[in-house]
Amino acid sequence: MLAALLGRDPVLHAYQLGDLDDFFWPYTSWFRHGEQVALLYHGVNPPTLLAFAAPAHVDELAVLLGDLAPVLPTRLYAHLSPGLAAALAPAFDVDGPAVHLKMALTDPACLDRVTPVGRPLSAADLPQLHVLYAEAYPDNWFDPRMLHTGQYLGIHDGGVLVAVAGVHVWSPTYRVAALGNVTTHPRVRGRGLGTAVVAALCHRLRDTVEHVTLNVRADNVAAVRLYERLGFTRVADYGEYTLTGRPQNQRAPGR
Repeated sequence: MLAALLGRDPVLHAYQLGDLDDFFWPYTSWFRHGEQVALLYHGVNPPTLLAFAAPAHVDELAVLLGDLAPVLPTRLYAHLSPGLAAALAPAFDVDGPAVHLKMALTDPACLDRVTPVGRPLSAADLPQLHVLYAEAYPDNWFDPRMLHTGQYLGIHDGGVLVAVAGVHVWSPTYRVAALGNVTTHPRVRGRGLGTAVVAALCHRLRDTVEHVTLNVRADNVAAVRLYERLGFTRVADYGEYTLTGRPQNQRAPGR
């Protein structure tokens, strides 16, 4: 049932579709109102709420979030379509949004303009991967289990890992993937390594999925341009928020 509802817009709901897989399912809680679905992913700390809808259905999803507010954790992150944060504001202090874009690979022919470079990473590369993220992308979210997907590629320079592209979601079952944890070491930026390793990963992913997607901060101009050069287009906006529950006596009636 969830797959059918989310599959009507697999790009908008790529993360949620991927989380239906056994790999992620134990870390999920699902909520539904009519044809709208929200996901609470508690495999991270704090948990993250995902709720997305096309503009015509935002009001219906807002009803679900309003009903859901009393049972949510007192502190969480939320990824929400525009207009949905107001449904949670009576119960939570809302910090945000940080405006993000959802993008999808719609012109894969662009990948052929780039020479792909990168080899699959394994658990043996984990120490170097941690060092790279600490130096180049310290605020990222990385689950080491994702290395077991085989969908992390890296570029080495002098035996040192200097560029990586991976996934947050990869589901051959539901035919979706979401790029994530993409970074290049500052000392080698400007050499096209990030473009090359992302291109290599996209080629690899297209063997197993139909929709290759990603999330990126709207103000990360360099990253947006990189993805556009590789054939990605913007398909939706959303906001990322930090939510902190209000004291019970300050919540709106009925919450």
